[in-house]
Amino acid sequence: MGLVYPLPTNRRSAEAKEINLENIMGKTVLVVGSGGREHAIVDALSRSPQVSRIYCAPGNAGIGLQAENVPIKDTDVPGLLAFAKEKAIDLTVVGPEASLSAGIVDAFRAEGLAIFGHTAAATAIESSKEFAKELMAKYDIPTASYKAFSDFEEAKAYVASRPFPAVLKYDGLAAGKGVVIAEDMDQAEAALRSMLLDESFGKGRVVVEDFLQGPEFSFLCFVSGADVYPMPLSQDHKRAFDGDKGPNTGGMGAYTGLPFITEEDKRFAYTNILCKAASAMVAEGRPLSGVLYGGLMKTADGIKVIEFNARFGDPETEVILPLLESDIYDIFYGIACGKAVGTPVWSADLTLGVVLASKGYPGSYKKGFEIRGLDNVNAHVYHMGTALAKEGGQSTAQARNDGRWPSGGQSTLLTNGGRVLMVVGRGKSLAEIKDKVYKEIEKIDCDNLFYRKDIAHCVFDK
Repeated sequence: MGLVYPLPTNRRSAEAKEINLENIMGKTVLVVGSGGREHAIVDALSRSPQVSRIYCAPGNAGIGLQAENVPIKDTDVPGLLAFAKEKAIDLTVVGPEASLSAGIVDAFRAEGLAIFGHTAAATAIESSKEFAKELMAKYDIPTASYKAFSDFEEAKAYVASRPFPAVLKYDGLAAGKGVVIAEDMDQAEAALRSMLLDESFGKGRVVVEDFLQGPEFSFLCFVSGADVYPMPLSQDHKRAFDGDKGPNTGGMGAYTGLPFITEEDKRFAYTNILCKAASAMVAEGRPLSGVLYGGLMKTADGIKVIEFNARFGDPETEVILPLLESDIYDIFYGIACGKAVGTPVWSADLTLGVVLASKGYPGSYKKGFEIRGLDNVNAHVYHMGTALAKEGGQSTAQARNDGRWPSGGQSTLLTNGGRVLMVVGRGKSLAEIKDKVYKEIEKIDCDNLFYRKDIAHCVFDK
């Protein structure tokens, strides 16, 4: 028997759904953000019979096929608030951590607007690594031992006194790039200098953690106060190159269906990590009201927390949300209003996705390379960093689009970010899905993209 989670509290019958369908049509939603995560959110919302119009601020070229892009930055809280009022938005869904940290949820709720996401105070579980570590220590949530520093020399002396590898984390938001695993003192000193003296990510402290070993995995949950609704487990691939080599990135691919995680592991992580963290945030007066992302590791001593994030992961969202069979509008709106949402229903299918990134990423890279062949791809393509060479017909929403760039040549699609596209396949067997995804990727023609060829290698390297 599989892991049992809380039973639904508002599951509607098919008859009630049919009777009330006309009364619930016509909802207008604003999605905040511009990456693959937001494209996956927009795609999931487009499948809701309740949603008739979706805006995305600022969006990207691919999102523009399913939503109307709005040229407002995701951290421009006054601008987004004014737009939501002007358009009488029924629900706003926030993607990026920077928007949450900027207080968008606080501002919208102060005006009586429904918004899915955490307050700035609750977002501290991600925006401050030190706060998260203190929370875990206080509420007995398993994680690595740590110490925090603001002084470069003190941090360097502490690291020098400890065994390597050393885990160094910038205490703030760093777009998934603020973690360095230093193999020796030279690497550690360079990282500490970058974070504390050069302030590469801004002014902040550094958390030095003990190095843990074991397979990592992502456990995302919808959270409303102490109510925790789990999503399918997934595994991200942070390193840039095959064999888990190269620098850390925002994620080069992900998949669901993890054979190394048992039902007992899931139960432990759900009860002793995710639920305990949600209850801890309630006790601290910072209740969660969005997504809690547990970046976890299965060590020889059990499941431990590597990090918490206060939003959907990227690229995990792109392989998780296609499996949702419940109406995501009900989930988003219920949590935004502090109501019970019932247990989400998920498909038993598996998914696997591969990220295509600009050459040079996560370092410096060039933009503006033409992308061709997407209309030939027989898999779902989420846009992470794309733009149009000129304005054209693609800027208008095309509801229920299958996610592929249409043929016809109305506009030229260009690379416009570090991570550019994610090709996602779905099915019953990871081996078959993987083969198909890589065959479909070969149809994409661009002079400046690279990708890992070993996504889900933990499943196949035995």
